[in-house]
Parts: sequence; structure tokens; C-alpha cells
Amino acid sequence: MKNNLSWKDFEKVDMRVGTVIDVTDFPEAHNPSYKLQIDFGEEIGVLKTSAQVTSLYKKEDINGKQVIAVVNFPKKQIANFMSECLLIGAVDDKDVTLLEPGKKVKNGLRIS
Repeated sequence: MKNNLSWKDFEKVDMRVGTVIDVTDFPEAHNPSYKLQIDFGEEIGVLKTSAQVTSLYKKEDINGKQVIAVVNFPKKQIANFMSECLLIGAVDDKDVTLLEPGKKVKNGLRIS
């Protein structure tokens, strides 16, 4: 069992909806990955991340898709790339299924 979070702890995690606007290969990554640019709307703007989702998604499957990401983690260096957010997905061994809103919503909406 994981440690319990307080409500105050949960409120610190800033999860937002964004639309993937660019997907490219990331051959320098240790595991097969894509580089993504995600538009989180006016308040946050466009953030970059990498995603190990190549087993379930082609680049054209992700481009234009709305996704959910944590936008307030510190930046993280991955190979020669600086990741600025963390995509949220359901993980089954090496397969990651991206979480997405059930309907199209405004970029930047907060998940709560």
C-alpha cells in the first residue's frame, strides 16, 4: 500500500488538459520514445515532454490528441532533451495508455 496523501498534498499537483501540437522521434532516449509539444492554453503555453508510448501509438495517433499532464514538476533532463511536464497514463508493463478527457475541452483546464 502506498503512503496516504493529505488533501493539501494533492492540491499541490497541477494537472492540466493540453493538446499535442507536435510529435517527433526521440532516438537519443534510452527507451523508445517520442518528443512532444503540448499546448496548455494562454496561461501556461506550450510545454515539451518525452513519452515512452511507442508500443501503442504512432506519431499521427498522438498529434492533435488532448492529453492530461502534470505541469508543475521541476524540469528534467532526458538525454539531450529538457522535459517540462509529465504525461499521465495507465501503465501495463511497457505499454502506456495516455489518459485523455472523454470530450474535447478547453486547453489548460485543471484536473481536480
